[in-house]
Amino acid sequence: MPLQNRVTPFGEIVATPVRGLFMGNRGRLHDDGRVLKRQYSSETRWLVCVTEFRGRKRVPMSPRQYTELFFLDEATALAAGHRPCAECRNADYRRFKALWIQSNRDTAPTPSNISAEQIDSVLQAERMHADGSKRTYAAACNSLPDGVIVTFPEEADVYLLWQNALLRWTPAGYDLRRPLEPTAVLNVLTPLSIVRTIAAGYIPALHPTASTTV
Repeated sequence: MPLQNRVTPFGEIVATPVRGLFMGNRGRLHDDGRVLKRQYSSETRWLVCVTEFRGRKRVPMSPRQYTELFFLDEATALAAGHRPCAECRNADYRRFKALWIQSNRDTAPTPSNISAEQIDSVLQAERMHADGSKRTYAAACNSLPDGVIVTFPEEADVYLLWQNALLRWTPAGYDLRRPLEPTAVLNVLTPLSIVRTIAAGYIPALHPTASTTV
């Protein structure tokens, strides 16, 4: 049985046998029996990490350790409200931070020297309501940059906006290409400050199926 450690664009942690491109964490969420007990903790530092770094070895969901989470790709992780790790993805983190500051001056306190903790605080408010449910917002399709993840009202499917199309998300990859509806109003899963960061030039790493979906 696969462990419950795979994150969807909604931020939900599910069990699936298929592998993702990135690892991450949001604190310790499992018990000593490797069973997920909660979807989030008091930890507001939600990270996107590489799966291999300096030869370090970890056993997922080891007792009293943080819960290793996995994502299909970076677009999925960003939609869930995670951001690049400053250690294992330092160059990506620095680029993300610079573009985040540049594009969120109306939100960021003291933007010239904002800390990772301050970014995390903004993201915490954007990614979930007080009860822990996913926070989304509505926007016209033609106002959004490539790399964000959206849904249509009253539809269950989730889509990546990419290169003049909508690519349907699944745990194993993108499997269906849907034409854009430029004026359609969509529910945006990617937090607003990250959408602005992507629009400013941060390009999420995508699963290879994003370039082969027809």
